Amino acid sequence: MRRRWFSLAAAGLLIAATLLPAAPAMAAPTFKVPFPCGQSWSGQTRTDHSPANAIDFNRTDDLGDPVVASAPGTVDRVTDLGGTSYGKYVRIDHGGGYTTYYAHLNGFNVSVGQSVGYGKVIGWVGSTGGSTGPHLHYEQRLNGNDIQARFNGALALYWGTKTYTSDNNCAASTGSGTVNTAGADLTVRSGPGTGYTAVGSVADGTRVTIYCQTSGTSVTGTYGTSSIWDRIGSGRYIADAYVYTGSDGYIPGVPRC
Repeated sequence: MRRRWFSLAAAGLLIAATLLPAAPAMAAPTFKVPFPCGQSWSGQTRTDHSPANAIDFNRTDDLGDPVVASAPGTVDRVTDLGGTSYGKYVRIDHGGGYTTYYAHLNGFNVSVGQSVGYGKVIGWVGSTGGSTGPHLHYEQRLNGNDIQARFNGALALYWGTKTYTSDNNCAASTGSGTVNTAGADLTVRSGPGTGYTAVGSVADGTRVTIYCQTSGTSVTGTYGTSSIWDRIGSGRYIADAYVYTGSDGYIPGVPRC
């Protein structure tokens, strides 16, 4: 009788394990470009990189430039491998199995166990380890496996070279721009897209305050084709393709809607 009870109990546990939903996976952190706010860096990905999904960041005279944490977390490795592999590198644990690596550093500015936030300087660009010239070797990993990097949720370019402008630790603020339509008024929409209701217009040459930016319908305008829309008031959006902001893409420091 006792043996039968254990059999029934085991069967019940198996059924429960089958019926209960698995715990949801933790969302990825919002990773930022690992350099101070407003800086632009060339990021290269290539199929013969090790690991494959790592990004090498460069810019002119970058030796000694600060490298910052791309998301909040805890430093769990500060290591010097000498003249091999990563050389001097830092690893940050972001929770949920996510980590980031910062390699070939010239020096360290953090220690193991230290909590870091966006924009915290963790070290400086160098050429240590197996590097042939100053650059930052950067990785995002999940459960130890390298993954394709994302910044602000957007997938990095694979494969090739792209310029990334950092909004890491930029203080939230407004931006501004000048409408340029070559004469016509620019339609203001109730949402970020041409399918939203027209709620007014702004004249060519008008200087506007941009409270936040978001993605919407792709529009071809004075400054090329863009899916960025600028909120210039409550329920008032204009296509960024017709606005001169001084930035090629999202404006550093201006929040996302």
